[in-house]
Amino acid sequence: MSSVKVFLNSELDTVELGTRLAQLVSPPLTLNLAGDLGAGKTTLSRGLIQGLGHTGAVKSPTYALVEPYEFADIDLFHFDLYRLSDPEELEFMGIRDYFTDRSICIVEWPDRGHGLMPTADISIEIKYVDASREVEITSGSAKGQALLSKFK
Repeated sequence: MSSVKVFLNSELDTVELGTRLAQLVSPPLTLNLAGDLGAGKTTLSRGLIQGLGHTGAVKSPTYALVEPYEFADIDLFHFDLYRLSDPEELEFMGIRDYFTDRSICIVEWPDRGHGLMPTADISIEIKYVDASREVEITSGSAKGQALLSKFK
């Protein structure tokens, strides 16, 4: 397991980080995003999703729990588990069906799905540092390690 730290000074930097990641990701992949409210998890997701070619808006799936995006060879699912009251709710929505060989799953607030979420290939933690952000990207699998080695 290895990690990389990146410093972001603006929302544009956060979007650009997502765009950089979009050039490296391929299914199957699980990417966890952690950080305080407003830290930039959805902004980073927007950069990644638009970097894969989505031209419409990217909204936070806070109320729907999951927002799907379809590309030629990828089913991307953007989860936001912030409002999840019980991890068992994920069983009722068929959470395991989303994690397939052709899916990339971005999971915000993954700790809320404790025990029911697969191990992340990449985990990204965004922390406030004054007006900037410190981002730590950590690999959690061999696939994540390979992705991270290309990122440096």
